[in-house]
Amino acid sequence: MTRFVDVQSMSTLVQSIGVTNFIDQLAEFIRHDFSRWSDFDKSPRTANHSDIGVIELMPISDAKRYAFKYVNGHPENTARGLYTVMAFGVLADVETGYPLLLSELTLATALRTAATSAMAARTLARKDSRRMALIGNGAQSEFQALAFHSLLGINEFAVYDTDPHATDKLIRNLSPFTDLKIICATSTAHAVAGSDIVTTITADKTYATILTPDMIEPGMHINAVGGDCPGKTELHADVLRQARVFVELEAQTRIEGDIQQLPADFPVIDLWKVLTGAEVGRQSNDQVTVFDSVGFALEDYSTLRYVHEQALRRGIGREVDLVPKAEDPKDLFRYTRSGDARSLIRRVA
Repeated sequence: MTRFVDVQSMSTLVQSIGVTNFIDQLAEFIRHDFSRWSDFDKSPRTANHSDIGVIELMPISDAKRYAFKYVNGHPENTARGLYTVMAFGVLADVETGYPLLLSELTLATALRTAATSAMAARTLARKDSRRMALIGNGAQSEFQALAFHSLLGINEFAVYDTDPHATDKLIRNLSPFTDLKIICATSTAHAVAGSDIVTTITADKTYATILTPDMIEPGMHINAVGGDCPGKTELHADVLRQARVFVELEAQTRIEGDIQQLPADFPVIDLWKVLTGAEVGRQSNDQVTVFDSVGFALEDYSTLRYVHEQALRRGIGREVDLVPKAEDPKDLFRYTRSGDARSLIRRVA
């Protein structure tokens, strides 16, 4: 049997653990899996692009487990009453190929993106960081704020979105967290000014310059995590040129990340090397650092692994027959007949 975690089950799981506890624990799973980078069979995701969006498959495996995520990115979906990003995923046993978990990943992707962002920033941002600008206040924004508050102690957020209703939504959803100070900025520049960390999390499929060089202050950490694909950027190229840039899987980021604007030999640092101590992260308090995050399959592997463990432990979700039971593993045709017909048919000598 395969464990099935649908949207309601994932919501129940998150509520039973607590949003910030879920993010904290997931960040540790992701950090652990990044630290064993060489154990994984990795590749850039497979993407099918259209003029209005993208549908992607993100596979990865180690010697024990295989995982994939189906995910889309359609910025115009909100006008249709649909989410920009929707996803589901599978965790399978490598030895048998048997699917262990089928799970919703729309909510879980927001949680894992926030966990990855904060995990990276805990390594790359200045240790005295206390204020963060949050540019783009859509479906993933609250998760980013809570992750940085929980894992880095950020308690002041300057928020901005071209859609004021999105900002109103963000403020309303974060209002129960009374230890957070939310500043409603009037522009990107207003939000960024005086911030130690800047998160850009926009969705428009266009070459955009959300951050320009004049906004950047010494010692900033920039967390560029908006929905990425070829032809989609958030940072002016000169912001990248003046920074130390970190990536997940370089081959994928060269295609989809902000560094697609720059020559193929522009130097970047693999995040996993920083996490394992093989490379230095931030080199000084005045250095500008950029996490050019596009989302990588290893993060989804960690998420599916975590969700599977927690769902089994807490009895959340249900078992489903995603594949046939192998009463006779050489007889698949039996599933074309009813149960009675199976027993009535006799072998003729």
